[in-house]
Amino acid sequence: MSAHPPIPENGHGFAAATLLLPATVLAAVVPTLTAFHQPPSATLLNQCVAVVLWGGLVAVLAPRRWPRATLPLIAALALVAAAALASWGWGTLPRSLAAQAIGLLAGAALMVVAGADAARGPRRTEAFAALAWALLASGVLSCAVALVQVFAPGWTDGDWIAHSGLAGRAVGNLRQPNHLCSLLLWALVAAVALHELKRLPGAVLAALVPLLVFAVELSASRTGAVGLVLLLLWGVADRRLSRSARGWLIATPLLYALAWGAMAWWGDVTQQVLGAGARVAAEGGLGGAADSPNARPNIWRNALALIAANPWTGVGFGEFNFAWSLTAFANRATAFFDHTHNLPLQLMVELGLPLSLLVMALLAVALWQAGLRAWRAQGETATLARAGWVLVLMIGLHSLVEYPLWYAYFLLPAALAWGLVLGLPVGATDEAGPVPGAGGAAGLIAGLLMAAGGLFAVWDYQRVVVIYAPPDGSGALATRIARGQLSPLFAHHADYAAATNPTPPASTALGLARATHSLLDTRLMIAWTGHLAASGHTDEARWVAQRLRDFRNADATEFFAACNAGGAGGVQCQPPQAVHDWRALATLPWQQAAPAGATAQPTKASSVRQ
Repeated sequence: MSAHPPIPENGHGFAAATLLLPATVLAAVVPTLTAFHQPPSATLLNQCVAVVLWGGLVAVLAPRRWPRATLPLIAALALVAAAALASWGWGTLPRSLAAQAIGLLAGAALMVVAGADAARGPRRTEAFAALAWALLASGVLSCAVALVQVFAPGWTDGDWIAHSGLAGRAVGNLRQPNHLCSLLLWALVAAVALHELKRLPGAVLAALVPLLVFAVELSASRTGAVGLVLLLLWGVADRRLSRSARGWLIATPLLYALAWGAMAWWGDVTQQVLGAGARVAAEGGLGGAADSPNARPNIWRNALALIAANPWTGVGFGEFNFAWSLTAFANRATAFFDHTHNLPLQLMVELGLPLSLLVMALLAVALWQAGLRAWRAQGETATLARAGWVLVLMIGLHSLVEYPLWYAYFLLPAALAWGLVLGLPVGATDEAGPVPGAGGAAGLIAGLLMAAGGLFAVWDYQRVVVIYAPPDGSGALATRIARGQLSPLFAHHADYAAATNPTPPASTALGLARATHSLLDTRLMIAWTGHLAASGHTDEARWVAQRLRDFRNADATEFFAACNAGGAGGVQCQPPQAVHDWRALATLPWQQAAPAGATAQPTKASSVRQ
């Protein structure tokens, strides 16, 4: 029995009880199943919708108290948000990128508080069950998408079911195999939890587990396959689970092996390579990916080198891609990465060792506290606590090789699950402090503001959509770009168009100053090289061109053609005379605009319509 009685419900309680399940299901399903997208981002609308709907759930829950056990986790989020603010205010990170990060981190903190407060109330089990049903629905519907993508690819239309860009593999409507697997593994955890709560019959569990594991195989995600091992460990270690639940958890790796065998047989019958076999075939064997310059270990070695060069303050929040792209490395990747694909390394390289270690220590404390509560809980509370902890562990495991927590549709439900576990009261000294405001008014308002922020993001995004997919009568390209560069959240997308298309010199200079801190790619580096040369920074232009050459990217072949032909060529054919640090390149006087005609012209790869 808890030392603290549940907080009595206020007048908002009846509405919350009625809306809890539908609000949670909508929040989990709509963002992850929406295939419709608008350029230039394939998943931006998914993230905006996630903020709207999870904010709506916060308004439904209307948190009233702030359990002190959440302080380490919220402090970690606050420190990262402060680093983003500092990277903008005292660094060179564009305002739009900093604003996006700070907004998402604030939303995550709000989800933690909402989950923790719900865990103190009389409906903690209903709150977790709603989350479990929502994650299960998202996973099962994603299974249906996966089956269509692999077995009936002709049915994919791009608006309701996304096309798979990987032959024979499922990618879900989020268009990434690893994202699909995160949803499927969360759904497996949710199914087991609902079964333990007596809300999912054993026969249904017996049907869902093989289906979800089969979809994991269809994605061919190695991260997903490793995630099944965590489920096996849960089944082995948690003796409070029923025999059927433990059996299915322990059997998941075997089911994966059977699915692999079945798909290999089906591939022989149909003369197609599908599922995990398609990845093996594409990579030339099980070890093929390890030899690729784009393999994770190669990126991690580069990140460690940047950490060694910037140990105290890091390169700045959001600046990994800029620093990495402009630093000379042996055996550089051929892909343009904006993340290290490892959360601890990402924090260390961007925040520096002192701050990143503090953030990771706070996260470790919060994870330990959640595990302690999961271990000590009894009855139904033990089921929701342990399942919630496994949900957090699962996305944490994926964050060691990917960056799912940079996406709102993973960050926000993970924060809610973590808060639900941290909110469970343990001991007489575990008290909850009040959230400012009378009753649940503060929580209700905070949730509505979060939802409003998501709606504003959808509206603001249209300022840059019109650049890449203009309707009739939308005006000239330069005008659309200039309007897009005023966007508080997505100006960097307009800046990219300004930097890589004919625009007035001032717009081009502003675009290069900001777009280079989003994601440096071939077109942007070519445009930057031309701008530097025209602005009198000849050796800096040589340096940027040399870094582009290091990527060995096919899209740059034409740019370097004159050099390969033995001609004099331009600055891209000349080796730099000095080493140029990325920080010095970031602080060049961008106000000095390039003369008319110096800006790189649109290439065949341009997605911007005139």
